[in-house]
Amino acid sequence: MEKRKVIIDCDPGIDDSLAILLALNSPELEVLGLTVTSGNVPARLGAKNALKALQMCQRLDIPVYIGEELPLERELVTAQDTHGEDGVGENFYEDVDAKILYGGVDFIIDTLKNNKDVSIIALGPLTNIAKAIMKDKKAFDNLDEFISMGGAFRIHGNCSPVAEFNYWVDPHGADYVYKNLPKKIHMVGLDVTRKIVLTPNIIEFINRLDKDMAKYITEITRFYIDFHWEQEGIIGCVINDPLAVAYFIDRSLCKGFDSYVEVVHDGVAVGQSIVDSFNFYKNEPNSYVLTEVDEKAFMKMFLKRIFKEHESVIDSIKGVI
Repeated sequence: MEKRKVIIDCDPGIDDSLAILLALNSPELEVLGLTVTSGNVPARLGAKNALKALQMCQRLDIPVYIGEELPLERELVTAQDTHGEDGVGENFYEDVDAKILYGGVDFIIDTLKNNKDVSIIALGPLTNIAKAIMKDKKAFDNLDEFISMGGAFRIHGNCSPVAEFNYWVDPHGADYVYKNLPKKIHMVGLDVTRKIVLTPNIIEFINRLDKDMAKYITEITRFYIDFHWEQEGIIGCVINDPLAVAYFIDRSLCKGFDSYVEVVHDGVAVGQSIVDSFNFYKNEPNSYVLTEVDEKAFMKMFLKRIFKEHESVIDSIKGVI
């Protein structure tokens, strides 16, 4: 199997951590590096959490780069009320003994300049990507595909009535990327990710399968589950970011449509992704906006890859997924 080369740009984060686990357990992917920006937590803390996810997969050979630590123009607002002060459920794990590098933006540019088949899966605010385009737009001519977990089309936001968190944190960065990236953006927004819920049943199930990985997933999602119950009345937690990785691997999981998209910079609708589904602007589509997802197929894929020694059990179990 020929692996697809990817950079994962992220802000770990509970669901970013789960997405990293999925990516590293997917034989289709060759993860060249993780670049970290501020979002769920400040970038330096996110980089430490990225190392923890790499350690869980015994892949500390993959480099972790800190990129931009502040949004382009707005003051940084993190989601530590959602992910915990440490970003991984207030477990306050010991730091992993591995080096964190700096220069995430340059790593993105250099990797693209030296390869013609690299894709980017962006799981956080698009600050690193915007800065990289500003610095060397020509490098992005080599970009294969671009996946962005962000935005919302016909569903309400998760940090305002209309805005998804990643685009709300840095709306200027998101809008710049949509208007300047030379490739169509696959927008994996809340319309599909909100349907991806890690339930107490699934957590109980994985704890029957595995010790260390299940313990880690259970620990980091407990805080997240409590937050979702208090804020949205959901029993379980929405895990947005793993869907972006899964969709990159298997396009049959989701459906959508081509559209022009821009992101609101300020005012009451700051961070809103404006999807021109009726083509009022008459602009060329810059995005493929996802609107449908097979959530059961996703969850089976997620579990079978992370707990691959138990594929037959996961296939046969009823009433969990």
